[in-house]
Amino acid sequence: MTGMLASVNSVEEAVLVLTAKVDIIDLKQPALGALGALETPLVKKIVEAINGRCPVSATIGDLPMQPELIYNAVTAMAATGVDYIKIGFFPGGDWQGTLVELAKFTFPRLSMGTVDLIAVLFADTQPDFTMISALKNAGFRGVMLDTMNKKNGSLTQVMSKTDLAQFVSRAKDQSLLCGLAGSLRREDIDELMTYQPDYLGFRGALCLGHNRTAEINKQSVLQIKQAIVEF
Repeated sequence: MTGMLASVNSVEEAVLVLTAKVDIIDLKQPALGALGALETPLVKKIVEAINGRCPVSATIGDLPMQPELIYNAVTAMAATGVDYIKIGFFPGGDWQGTLVELAKFTFPRLSMGTVDLIAVLFADTQPDFTMISALKNAGFRGVMLDTMNKKNGSLTQVMSKTDLAQFVSRAKDQSLLCGLAGSLRREDIDELMTYQPDYLGFRGALCLGHNRTAEINKQSVLQIKQAIVEF
Protein backbone atom coordinates (compact mmCIF):
# COMPACT_ATOMS: atom_id res chain seq x y z
CA MET A 1 0.00 0.00 0.00
CA THR A 2 1.35 3.42 -1.00
CA GLY A 3 1.38 6.14 1.65
CA MET A 4 1.43 9.93 1.46
CA LEU A 5 4.37 12.07 2.55
CA ALA A 6 3.63 15.75 3.14
CA SER A 7 6.43 18.30 3.49
CA VAL A 8 5.90 21.09 6.03
CA ASN A 9 7.96 23.93 7.48
CA SER A 10 6.21 24.85 10.73
CA VAL A 11 4.42 23.44 13.75
CA GLU A 12 1.14 24.77 12.37
CA GLU A 13 1.56 23.02 9.02
CA ALA A 14 2.64 19.80 10.75
CA VAL A 15 -0.49 19.75 12.90
CA LEU A 16 -2.64 20.53 9.85
CA VAL A 17 -1.35 17.57 7.81
CA LEU A 18 -1.50 15.35 10.90
CA THR A 19 -5.26 15.97 11.13
CA ALA A 20 -5.51 14.93 7.47
CA LYS A 21 -3.91 11.60 8.45
CA VAL A 22 -0.91 11.70 6.15
CA ASP A 23 1.51 8.81 6.53
CA ILE A 24 4.80 10.70 6.94
CA ILE A 25 5.34 14.32 7.97
CA ASP A 26 8.46 15.61 6.25
CA LEU A 27 10.27 18.67 7.59
CA LYS A 28 12.05 20.99 5.19
CA GLN A 29 12.27 24.63 4.14
CA PRO A 30 11.31 24.92 0.44
CA ALA A 31 12.57 28.50 0.25
CA LEU A 32 16.13 27.20 0.81
CA GLY A 33 16.29 24.75 -2.10
CA ALA A 34 15.23 21.30 -3.18
CA LEU A 35 15.99 19.87 0.28
CA GLY A 36 16.34 23.03 2.32
CA ALA A 37 16.70 22.27 6.01
CA LEU A 38 14.83 23.70 8.98
CA GLU A 39 16.82 24.82 12.01
CA THR A 40 17.24 21.93 14.45
CA PRO A 41 15.46 23.69 17.36
CA LEU A 42 12.36 24.07 15.17
CA VAL A 43 12.61 20.44 14.05
CA LYS A 44 12.74 19.34 17.68
CA LYS A 45 9.74 21.54 18.49
CA ILE A 46 7.72 19.96 15.67
CA VAL A 47 8.73 16.44 16.74
CA GLU A 48 7.52 17.24 20.25
CA ALA A 49 4.23 18.60 18.90
CA ILE A 50 3.62 15.46 16.82
CA ASN A 51 4.49 13.36 19.89
CA GLY A 52 4.79 10.03 18.08
CA ARG A 53 1.42 10.24 16.35
CA CYS A 54 3.02 10.06 12.90
CA PRO A 55 6.50 9.21 11.60
CA VAL A 56 8.60 12.33 10.98
CA SER A 57 11.40 12.82 8.48
CA ALA A 58 13.71 15.80 8.03
CA THR A 59 16.22 16.95 5.44
CA ILE A 60 19.74 18.15 6.20
CA GLY A 61 19.83 20.77 3.43
CA ASP A 62 21.31 21.14 -0.03
CA LEU A 63 24.82 20.19 1.06
CA PRO A 64 27.81 19.18 -1.09
CA MET A 65 28.81 15.54 -0.84
CA GLN A 66 31.64 15.99 1.65
CA PRO A 67 31.78 13.04 4.08
CA GLU A 68 32.53 14.96 7.30
CA LEU A 69 30.07 17.74 6.49
CA ILE A 70 27.26 15.27 5.78
CA TYR A 71 28.07 13.18 8.84
CA ASN A 72 28.01 16.20 11.16
CA ALA A 73 24.70 17.43 9.69
CA VAL A 74 23.13 13.99 10.12
CA THR A 75 24.40 13.72 13.69
CA ALA A 76 22.91 17.11 14.58
CA MET A 77 19.55 16.25 12.98
CA ALA A 78 19.43 12.84 14.69
CA ALA A 79 19.43 14.59 18.07
CA THR A 80 16.05 16.19 17.29
CA GLY A 81 14.19 12.89 17.57
CA VAL A 82 13.07 12.48 13.95
CA ASP A 83 12.45 8.98 12.63
CA TYR A 84 14.09 9.47 9.24
CA ILE A 85 16.82 11.74 7.92
CA LYS A 86 16.85 12.52 4.19
CA ILE A 87 20.23 13.07 2.55
CA GLY A 88 20.36 14.54 -0.95
CA PHE A 89 22.97 12.97 -3.25
CA PHE A 90 23.75 16.02 -5.34
CA PRO A 91 25.99 15.92 -8.45
CA GLY A 92 29.72 15.96 -7.81
CA GLY A 93 31.54 15.47 -4.53
CA ASP A 94 32.61 12.28 -2.78
CA TRP A 95 29.57 9.99 -2.83
CA GLN A 96 31.55 6.86 -2.00
CA GLY A 97 33.43 8.49 0.86
CA THR A 98 30.15 9.81 2.25
CA LEU A 99 28.65 6.33 2.21
CA VAL A 100 31.71 4.91 3.95
CA GLU A 101 31.49 7.60 6.64
CA LEU A 102 27.79 7.09 7.23
CA ALA A 103 28.16 3.30 7.36
CA LYS A 104 30.47 3.52 10.38
CA PHE A 105 27.92 4.54 12.95
CA THR A 106 24.37 4.09 14.19
CA PHE A 107 22.75 7.40 14.96
CA PRO A 108 20.78 7.43 18.23
CA ARG A 109 17.39 9.09 18.36
CA LEU A 110 16.40 11.53 21.06
CA SER A 111 14.18 8.93 22.73
CA MET A 112 14.74 5.28 21.95
CA GLY A 113 15.85 3.28 18.94
CA THR A 114 17.83 4.62 16.02
CA VAL A 115 17.14 7.06 13.24
CA ASP A 116 16.93 5.68 9.70
CA LEU A 117 18.71 7.25 6.73
CA ILE A 118 16.94 7.93 3.43
CA ALA A 119 18.94 8.78 0.31
CA VAL A 120 17.44 11.22 -2.17
CA LEU A 121 18.44 10.92 -5.84
CA PHE A 122 17.49 13.59 -8.36
CA ALA A 123 15.74 12.53 -11.55
CA ASP A 124 16.84 15.62 -13.48
CA THR A 125 20.54 14.87 -12.87
CA GLN A 126 20.57 11.47 -14.60
CA PRO A 127 21.23 9.46 -11.42
CA ASP A 128 22.99 6.10 -11.58
CA PHE A 129 20.54 3.55 -10.19
CA THR A 130 23.30 0.96 -9.76
CA MET A 131 24.30 2.84 -6.58
CA ILE A 132 21.10 1.69 -4.88
CA SER A 133 22.78 -1.53 -3.78
CA ALA A 134 25.60 0.53 -2.25
CA LEU A 135 23.01 2.45 -0.23
CA LYS A 136 21.72 -0.82 1.19
CA ASN A 137 25.26 -1.93 2.06
CA ALA A 138 25.88 1.39 3.84
CA GLY A 139 22.88 0.81 6.10
CA PHE A 140 20.34 3.13 4.49
CA ARG A 141 16.70 2.31 5.15
CA GLY A 142 15.29 3.79 1.99
CA VAL A 143 15.75 5.82 -1.18
CA MET A 144 13.64 8.53 -2.78
CA LEU A 145 13.56 9.95 -6.27
CA ASP A 146 12.99 13.70 -6.40
CA THR A 147 13.75 16.65 -8.69
CA MET A 148 16.46 19.21 -8.04
CA ASN A 149 15.28 22.04 -10.30
CA LYS A 150 11.61 22.59 -9.56
CA LYS A 151 11.24 24.71 -12.73
CA ASN A 152 11.78 21.64 -14.94
CA GLY A 153 8.34 20.21 -14.17
CA SER A 154 7.11 17.24 -12.19
CA LEU A 155 8.89 13.92 -11.81
CA THR A 156 6.81 12.35 -14.58
CA GLN A 157 7.89 15.13 -16.95
CA VAL A 158 11.64 14.72 -16.38
CA MET A 159 11.92 10.92 -16.21
CA SER A 160 10.61 8.21 -18.50
CA LYS A 161 8.15 5.56 -17.40
CA THR A 162 10.82 2.92 -18.01
CA ASP A 163 13.31 4.62 -15.71
CA LEU A 164 10.70 5.23 -13.01
CA ALA A 165 9.73 1.57 -13.04
CA GLN A 166 13.41 0.55 -12.94
CA PHE A 167 14.07 2.79 -9.93
CA VAL A 168 11.23 1.30 -7.92
CA SER A 169 12.20 -2.23 -8.95
CA ARG A 170 15.84 -1.78 -7.90
CA ALA A 171 14.82 -0.28 -4.56
CA LYS A 172 12.46 -3.16 -3.84
CA ASP A 173 15.09 -5.69 -4.88
CA GLN A 174 17.27 -4.27 -2.10
CA SER A 175 14.35 -4.25 0.39
CA LEU A 176 14.62 -0.47 0.71
CA LEU A 177 11.72 1.85 1.37
CA CYS A 178 10.97 3.57 -1.91
CA GLY A 179 9.53 7.06 -2.40
CA LEU A 180 8.68 9.18 -5.42
CA ALA A 181 8.50 12.98 -5.24
CA GLY A 182 9.33 16.06 -7.26
CA SER A 183 6.72 18.76 -7.92
CA LEU A 184 4.07 16.04 -8.06
CA ARG A 185 0.58 17.04 -9.20
CA ARG A 186 -2.79 15.43 -8.63
CA GLU A 187 -2.69 14.17 -12.22
CA ASP A 188 0.61 12.33 -11.59
CA ILE A 189 -0.88 10.06 -8.95
CA ASP A 190 -2.57 7.48 -11.19
CA GLU A 191 0.59 6.82 -13.19
CA LEU A 192 2.94 6.72 -10.20
CA MET A 193 0.68 4.43 -8.19
CA THR A 194 1.08 1.73 -10.86
CA TYR A 195 4.77 1.41 -9.88
CA GLN A 196 3.72 0.61 -6.29
CA PRO A 197 6.16 2.86 -4.40
CA ASP A 198 5.97 2.91 -0.62
CA TYR A 199 5.34 6.66 -0.57
CA LEU A 200 4.45 9.60 -2.80
CA GLY A 201 5.80 12.94 -1.58
CA PHE A 202 4.07 16.30 -1.97
CA ARG A 203 4.65 19.95 -1.19
CA GLY A 204 3.64 22.32 -4.01
CA ALA A 205 0.37 20.52 -4.77
CA LEU A 206 -0.65 21.03 -1.14
CA CYS A 207 -0.02 24.77 -1.11
CA LEU A 208 -2.07 27.81 -2.05
CA GLY A 209 -1.68 28.43 -5.78
CA HIS A 210 0.50 25.32 -6.06
CA ASN A 211 3.37 27.51 -4.86
CA ARG A 212 5.73 25.33 -2.78
CA THR A 213 6.84 28.30 -0.66
CA ALA A 214 3.24 29.33 0.15
CA GLU A 215 1.13 28.07 3.04
CA ILE A 216 -0.41 24.60 2.95
CA ASN A 217 -4.12 24.39 2.18
CA LYS A 218 -5.95 21.66 4.11
CA GLN A 219 -8.46 21.00 1.34
CA SER A 220 -5.63 20.29 -1.08
CA VAL A 221 -4.05 17.90 1.42
CA LEU A 222 -7.34 16.03 1.79
CA GLN A 223 -7.83 15.82 -1.98
CA ILE A 224 -4.37 14.34 -2.54
CA LYS A 225 -4.81 11.90 0.35
CA GLN A 226 -8.18 10.78 -1.01
CA ALA A 227 -6.79 10.28 -4.51
CA ILE A 228 -4.09 7.94 -3.15
CA VAL A 229 -6.44 6.01 -0.89
CA GLU A 230 -9.07 5.55 -3.61
CA PHE A 231 -6.67 4.42 -6.35
